Amino acid sequence: MQINRRKLRSYKEFLLILPFLAVVAIFSYFPLYGWIYAFHDYRPPFPITKDTFVGLKWFETIISNPTRTKNIVRVLRNTFAMSGISLAFSWFPMVFAIFLNEIKCEPYKKFVQTVTTLPNFISWVLVYSIAFNLFGSFGAVNTVLQNLGLIDAPIAFMKSSDHVWFTQWLWLTWKNAGWAAIMYLAAITGIDEEMLEAARVDGATRMKIIWHITIPCILPTYFVIVMLNLANFLSNGMEQYYVFQNAFNTKYIEVLDLYVYNMAMSSTGAYPLSTAISILKSVVSIVLLVVSNTASKLIRGEGFI
Repeated sequence: MQINRRKLRSYKEFLLILPFLAVVAIFSYFPLYGWIYAFHDYRPPFPITKDTFVGLKWFETIISNPTRTKNIVRVLRNTFAMSGISLAFSWFPMVFAIFLNEIKCEPYKKFVQTVTTLPNFISWVLVYSIAFNLFGSFGAVNTVLQNLGLIDAPIAFMKSSDHVWFTQWLWLTWKNAGWAAIMYLAAITGIDEEMLEAARVDGATRMKIIWHITIPCILPTYFVIVMLNLANFLSNGMEQYYVFQNAFNTKYIEVLDLYVYNMAMSSTGAYPLSTAISILKSVVSIVLLVVSNTASKLIRGEGFI
């Protein structure tokens, strides 16, 4: 009887997660059917059944064509730079959450948290509109600098290729820092209050409590997030870089995802080659995920998958 109850409970729990499994299957696994384009000489708009099967031809093209290889090396450099900067400053949302938690005035604390979280729900198109109105040739910054007599001609901030990696990280941080801090705030909420009270009774200052209690308690959350970011090292998205790219900065702002999109949407319609590159990126991402999970087991004693 007890075994039957366990089976019934397991069955009910499976039915609860079944809709989510269906969503994952439809939006994450079903599109993998498109990988078939990487093994055909596909030319739109003809159906793939009328195209020639070429095997690994497009995978060989990636390394056999010097120009293509040079472009891939360039976009990989940009991808590693963008993801590397984000990974190097991944501690920023954690520190922001810690200091946000230390704000004692609740109305002000809620105001700061709301203001810093809202940008996450703004599309990158609107973010670019804000950037253009602030730093465009006729934007607010150039207008103020000219009115103050500090410059004679507008500075082309948006057309400059200098410091593109760092400025893109700044926009990404402005957009996502408040949202990323929510996870750390949840981890801080889970800290044993009796431990904090004992530290205060022993005369610990706020900075000592942060250093010896708060940070050690939320470090596991930080390590999990870092490992997940490491697994997605090559998948830093394309929306941000798509809206900010122009003829002047494309050499430094074109990341792997954007390169694949530009190639697929180009006049030549290089769908097979772009699909082949996407497949290789997915394989590398899976390898990074396995490596990150193994490292997590070695460092923390448990993995995240």
